[in-house]
Amino acid sequence: MKLQKNRCNMENFSKTKQYLITVILIGLFFIAGVYVGIQNRSEIEKVAGISGKETAVTTTADFAPFWKAWNTLNEKSLSADKITDQDRVYGAISGLVGALNDPYTVFFKPTEAKSFEEEISGNFEGIGMEVGIKDNVLTVIAPLKDTPAYRAGIKSGDKILKINNTSTSDLGIDGAIKLIRGPKGSTVTLTIFREGEKQPKDVVIVRDTVSIPTLDTELRKDGIFVIKLYSFSATSANLFRAAMKEFVEAKTDKLLLDLRGNPGGYLDAAVSMASWFLPNGKVVVTEDYGDKKEQDIYRSKGYDIFNDKLKFVILIDGGSASASEILAGALQNNGKAKLVGTQSFGKGSVQEVVKLTPDTLLKITVAKWLTPDGTSISEKGLTPDYEVKVTAKDVEAKIDPQLSKAVELLLK
Repeated sequence: MKLQKNRCNMENFSKTKQYLITVILIGLFFIAGVYVGIQNRSEIEKVAGISGKETAVTTTADFAPFWKAWNTLNEKSLSADKITDQDRVYGAISGLVGALNDPYTVFFKPTEAKSFEEEISGNFEGIGMEVGIKDNVLTVIAPLKDTPAYRAGIKSGDKILKINNTSTSDLGIDGAIKLIRGPKGSTVTLTIFREGEKQPKDVVIVRDTVSIPTLDTELRKDGIFVIKLYSFSATSANLFRAAMKEFVEAKTDKLLLDLRGNPGGYLDAAVSMASWFLPNGKVVVTEDYGDKKEQDIYRSKGYDIFNDKLKFVILIDGGSASASEILAGALQNNGKAKLVGTQSFGKGSVQEVVKLTPDTLLKITVAKWLTPDGTSISEKGLTPDYEVKVTAKDVEAKIDPQLSKAVELLLK
């Protein structure tokens, strides 16, 4: 009995010994694997420390060509020692963003991020116009009233081919803005092509401090109350409220809202303005995030102070974009106003600004705006109920056929 017990103890000891040896071997193999892995990491990981702090995303993409390109540039490029590893990382991010082929999704390096933040705060010097990409060409959405671009004769729809002899074909929106902006008193030369003209032409513009106008009002002799809205700024909702008070006090039922050349601005301002004409809860605009998240629906706040006797016309053109399209589309879809003019620009996407680091930014398109009937503003813009074009002859003769058509409708 005792002998059997000793034999069991010996067998248990032997099994334990084998188990310990197995564990030790596994540990040694693991350590060796980690060591080999470290030694075989690409130079970018060892030198630049690019493993980062963010959690890696599972992907089937093959990164071997990227690491090989990095190391090959280090070994062979004559310019390799002229840029830092961090600059290369910024370049890689820019390339990643560029692969989306979305002109409104942009990566800002530190100096660019600073300029962007100054611009959206309203403190900048330049020429005062909104630009976008249309048909793959840098295009003027609209020059702002009484700015250098406006005074130089820049028009909505002008194609910008060059900026100071730099081709705009590969610049993108924010790259172009960087070249256009500059200190007050300096000049910038734009090579533009305008529909109806045979040749491009150079326009030299002197930069100045740009102050963004908001709105003007006028009570015409024929009883039509006109609101000319230039932008959807942080103060425009309150100014529009004051304009509505003027309209009520004018004791007329004919309202003309001119959104031509208005490049947009704050979404909240557009929702607030639409609320003057729509019942509480009516859809103003929908933000569609695709399959990323549920739609966000923005609804009227229900000021709705006007009855069905209100005669309301909105003027739009190729310079009407973003918040202009939201407001005009909401009122058209809900049967509150007729649109007169030409097709709007079609800037119906939502950008979110994300701080990647304390001094870099990523502006990314996260959603598309849909009118209350579900039409994407981005795809084609708004179609007016009455299409009226303005010709070069009209401009020379100082005739405004779009305004004339609006007046005709309001006086019926």
